[in-house]
Amino acid sequence: MAQATKAKTGGPAAPSKAEAAKPESMQPDAEQWTATWGRLGTALTRLLKNPPHPSASKGYDTAALLEAVVSVSSSLMRDPQKLVEIQMQFLGDVSRIWTSAFLPDEKRKPVIEPVRSDRRFKHPDWTNQVQFDVVKQIYLVTAQAMRTMVAAAVVEDPKKREIVAFLVEQYLNAIVPSNFVATNPEVLRRTVETRGANLVGGLANLLEDVAEGKGIVKRRAPNTFVLGENLACTPGGVVFENDLMQLIQYSAVTESVSRRPLIYVPPLVNKYYMIDLQPKSSLIRWLTEQGHTVFCVSWVDPDESHRNCAIDDYIESGVLKAIDVVRDITGEPDADMFGFCMGGTLIAIADAVLAARGEGSRIGSSTLIGSLVDFSDMRAWSGFLHEGHVEALDGHVSGAGYISKTELQRLFALVRSNDLIWSSFVDHYLLDREAPPSDLLFWFEDGSHIPEAFLTSYNRKLLLNNHLSDPGKVELLGEKLDLGKITSPVMAIGLRDDHVSAWEAVYFGTRFFGGPVQFILGGSGHNAGVINPPSANKHGFWTSDKLADTADGWLAGATRNEGSWWPYWSAWLKAKEGNGDVPARPLGSKDFPVIEPAPGRFILAGNK
Repeated sequence: MAQATKAKTGGPAAPSKAEAAKPESMQPDAEQWTATWGRLGTALTRLLKNPPHPSASKGYDTAALLEAVVSVSSSLMRDPQKLVEIQMQFLGDVSRIWTSAFLPDEKRKPVIEPVRSDRRFKHPDWTNQVQFDVVKQIYLVTAQAMRTMVAAAVVEDPKKREIVAFLVEQYLNAIVPSNFVATNPEVLRRTVETRGANLVGGLANLLEDVAEGKGIVKRRAPNTFVLGENLACTPGGVVFENDLMQLIQYSAVTESVSRRPLIYVPPLVNKYYMIDLQPKSSLIRWLTEQGHTVFCVSWVDPDESHRNCAIDDYIESGVLKAIDVVRDITGEPDADMFGFCMGGTLIAIADAVLAARGEGSRIGSSTLIGSLVDFSDMRAWSGFLHEGHVEALDGHVSGAGYISKTELQRLFALVRSNDLIWSSFVDHYLLDREAPPSDLLFWFEDGSHIPEAFLTSYNRKLLLNNHLSDPGKVELLGEKLDLGKITSPVMAIGLRDDHVSAWEAVYFGTRFFGGPVQFILGGSGHNAGVINPPSANKHGFWTSDKLADTADGWLAGATRNEGSWWPYWSAWLKAKEGNGDVPARPLGSKDFPVIEPAPGRFILAGNK
């Protein structure tokens, strides 16, 4: 452990001469102070003129939350011995932390340490100063004890334990000492350096966000991204559009291309350009450079007029229509499909519809990235899959006819609240500093609504009842779906740190397809694991020619490869039977001329 500073007062250690000179340069002058207080006054005036009006309806069932808490608490009370064991372990850990705090620096050893990925305690003072080290460790053992208690509860319905586990995580994320001025050494140092200007500016930021009424900690970063210029800027054109989607074709950059065109289907929650961020990290640009003809579905951001658009409409007028248009433009009988998250699930559904019609040959292969076809293992999301919550959400969205992008952003942020809520809380409300620009977070914040009928049908047919993996249980477009009738090759790609679609759950879904299936495991998380250009040489990935009975069994026999999974996947596509090279294709055709340049109006309209 690094040498600890002898500081028993609870405040920051005395700075060195070099550090002592630094605060003077950071102290705000009169003009800066005036501007900071002016920001506060403007924010307060705006808030008073336009106070937020919270909605009376809720998208969740409070009775279900209370029932889950009572059920878990009752279980723990029925096993007092286990409860006492956990409490004694906690008190023992706290005692050892305090005892260690009074030892000489060279003899102090941590009782518990944060995981390496926990950025909340990265500032060196969390380790170097005794008082902050004690606060940090007591928080960590408290969190450990609370999680152990929830895990120890024996309940008849595991979803109740998942609900309580989710609530406990939200509580723990809120009370972490880094969220408070007096217990965050970095905030204390900045407060001294700026003579409190950071707290005045942070209060202005808070009032601005409250006045905006979205219930979101707005991420403040340099405005460096412009759609069509440095994001979503791969050359191409919109070749078809209807009420639900535009279809984009991207310009070829090689003289020859693979015979089978590629069609990307994104999730409805966010816009397609996660795979077309800055040119250096754009998957679409990279695929065109590898000799693929790439088409992309760009969903409309729906409004009240789309309230009756259900899964059936998105499959028929979206995925299947895109296949028809691409077949017409390229003259090819089949296409390779790939989709991310919900987009991959929609591909599996469309594939099952075609298989039921005897038209499965229209799809050459399907690549499902972080996508589920069986929803029995939803991890942190399991707590939301409750009849009471689904009914409450149905009532909540019936007024507007859709669930808003803001509500969806709040939901996804809650599941990753440390990264997507509290880090911004500290940066913008306590430190009053901008975050570094991030193209991925820019995309994340640029969401889309989801129509009422789609949300209702998706929640009930797939998530709540988990019928897609049961042959014949889901009926769509007049067909009873059976994933086992899909005989075209499937590539399932899991992401090892995925917090939305656990990689084990993605792997479990491979057993339901009737044709050849290959699984690969990428590194990193749900979004960052997809955006992994080979030039970055990051994350690594695992491959195996054989499937195993379990996900852990597969991983035990898999080979770890360095770098990105993109080249491996591209080679898999090119190696498929009948996928030789043909001359590069122009954009559009006589029947489907270019309507407008990419990325198209559906992406640019109403962009922040």
